[in-house]
Amino acid sequence: MTIPYLRNREYESNLEELEKVSENSNYTSYVTSYDSDGFRINGLLTIPTGLSTNVQDDSRKYPAVVFVHGYIPPQNYRTQVNYVAYVDYLAKNGLVVFKIDLRGHDNSEGEPGGSYYSGDYIIDTLNAVAALKNADFVDPNRIGLWGHSMAGNVVFRSLAAMPDIPKVVIWAGAVYTYEDFGQFRISDSSYQPPPQTSERRRKRDELFATYGQFNPNIEFWQQVPATNYLDEIKGEVQIHHALDDSVVDIGYSRNLMSILDSTNIGHELFEYSTGGHNLTGSSFNQAMQKTVDFFRNN
Repeated sequence: MTIPYLRNREYESNLEELEKVSENSNYTSYVTSYDSDGFRINGLLTIPTGLSTNVQDDSRKYPAVVFVHGYIPPQNYRTQVNYVAYVDYLAKNGLVVFKIDLRGHDNSEGEPGGSYYSGDYIIDTLNAVAALKNADFVDPNRIGLWGHSMAGNVVFRSLAAMPDIPKVVIWAGAVYTYEDFGQFRISDSSYQPPPQTSERRRKRDELFATYGQFNPNIEFWQQVPATNYLDEIKGEVQIHHALDDSVVDIGYSRNLMSILDSTNIGHELFEYSTGGHNLTGSSFNQAMQKTVDFFRNN
């Protein structure tokens, strides 16, 4: 789960067969899969209308987004149900969207490893980037990441692990320095702890038994936060957060901004007076349009 490990390993994958599940005047959606550490990871691939999946002309290749979902109890998550409005907005504005089902969610293989104390979801995310880079219809130099809630940690650590990712957007994200976890906490009533007998719980217990709880003075824990590996990052970061978010305190986002202020990393935070944890209502359209503009701006 350390950034050095995640940086030094290889990410190689390809999209498998595309199964069409829906089509409208703006885009066509497919269920597909890719390999991540030997697991078949599924996802919803949405391609704007008029874009062939066999494009040789580089000028016709589209920018793409690996879309990483936030915490939903794994047994409740559904590929074609969750985040429909988000995918719709991005795709109808000309972005290829690959909304991946992290391992252990819906029909993706493997066990859900959690975000903050495992590298599993980062590996799934970066293998999805590799799969899109090998797709004929995607511009390999314009693949960004989008993450919500716990996936703020996933996509930001993914950026530290693959510093040439050009664009990262985070909505209501949490846990960047790991010290911030103790400061701001998370209040998610939907959270269901993993069973005592699960592999996730076993690995978590083993981790804490070996290294203890997070301690910024311990060498192992110094290698986990992405905020300790900012020097090589070439991409830009855009964050959206509502003041009335009752799940993830906006302090997480403000604290990350203050850290990025001392770097050369392009960054911006948009705060919304309403919208809650999912940035609903009028905040949704505002945040989505800024997200689209950010991803499409070279």
